[in-house]
Amino acid sequence: MLGIQEAATLLGVTMRTLRFYEDKGLIAPHRSGTMRIYSRREIGRMQLILRGKRLGFSIREIKEFLDLYDVDPEHHEQVRALKDKVAERITDLRKQKHAIEQTLDELVSIERQALAWLDGSPIRPVDD
Repeated sequence: MLGIQEAATLLGVTMRTLRFYEDKGLIAPHRSGTMRIYSRREIGRMQLILRGKRLGFSIREIKEFLDLYDVDPEHHEQVRALKDKVAERITDLRKQKHAIEQTLDELVSIERQALAWLDGSPIRPVDD
């Protein structure tokens, strides 16, 4: 059992972050008066939340995963839903990666043309 400051330090987040996820209903620390007490369960949920955020999942998606965890003790539905969301995320990231690579190629080409122009060299057309 940890207080909010200890939980925040352990997780590498701010106390405000913990209160935010509590307000969103993703964690529910026990209360002793006005003091929040974080159990291993809440710390584990926060670790899953932080991992989900790092991987680009929305709060809504993370909440769905956590809700399934509570409903399905065998975790079959949770794992199926996670697999589907991960596949979607991989597809999205691959599209973004391709778009970034195209943009980088175009910027490098423009940079070369600008340098050539500054050096007084003839400018060659951009390669497509």
